[in-house]
Amino acid sequence: MNRSPNIVLALGAAGTLWLAMLAGRPAPALQTVTVTPPAKAFAPSLQGTRPDGAVHVAPDDSIVADARLIELFDYYLSTVGEKSPAAVRAEIERELDRTLRPAAAAAAKRVLTRYSAYRLALAGVGADRRLAGQDAAALKRRLDALRGLRAQYFSQREIAAIFGREDAANAEALARMEIRDDRTLDAQEKRARLAALDAGLPADVRAAREAPLKIVRVQEEAERLRAGGAGEEDVFRLRADAFGVDAAQRLAEVDREEAAWRRRIDAYLVQRLGLNDEAAVTALRNRMFSEDEQRRLGAYEGGPQP
Repeated sequence: MNRSPNIVLALGAAGTLWLAMLAGRPAPALQTVTVTPPAKAFAPSLQGTRPDGAVHVAPDDSIVADARLIELFDYYLSTVGEKSPAAVRAEIERELDRTLRPAAAAAAKRVLTRYSAYRLALAGVGADRRLAGQDAAALKRRLDALRGLRAQYFSQREIAAIFGREDAANAEALARMEIRDDRTLDAQEKRARLAALDAGLPADVRAAREAPLKIVRVQEEAERLRAGGAGEEDVFRLRADAFGVDAAQRLAEVDREEAAWRRRIDAYLVQRLGLNDEAAVTALRNRMFSEDEQRRLGAYEGGPQP
């Protein structure tokens, strides 16, 4: 079936890419446009930051509704509360007008309108008591409601581009809950299925999840080495093998700073033992610690003392 040129144009950048791939032609190059921070931050919480996300613009000035565009919107929408929703919307539109050509800015604003409406409707889903619950069935109900809501505001291609990673994470969480809730499986079978689920994750996701556990395991091994009489050189080699030399050097510096801090704390606690006057204790604190450091002392003093 032949498509008229108007229909092809109406599909926008994402549709043009799709049709080009079907026809075996190279897809048109997309321009990635980032928003530079204005001289004055829009809200206090944005001070010293740069806008997240970017806009992918096609040669015909249509734009791609994807996760990067939503990141840009969310960067500003995070300030609702500091600023009114209307002020935030106006700021986003100003930045789009400042950064993009008129047709691309208009296209991005249309996506912003749909995304804003979606966020507003999303609050209703969160408040629906029928979707409450902590088990797998409740999570599935919430995900089904979420999919239905998204379909009201976005095309399937847009949903995949905007929410693909989030949906994958939700699907994995649901699969884990279903395994754990399955009373027909014994503990060994559950472990096996969870391990299979882990093995099927993308390599970058597995690495991100394993990183915190690796840090804990290496730190525990470092403590065992020290308890067994090993020196700091042995600990350094352990960390360098696990994380690289630069990271091992940074961790060694953290250890030195922590050791110096503990020596100061020990000296302070010894000196304060002979003081019964609060003014003298305050003077000792002021002499030994900065104002910021004194905020940490409570954890070591065991509460107020005379």
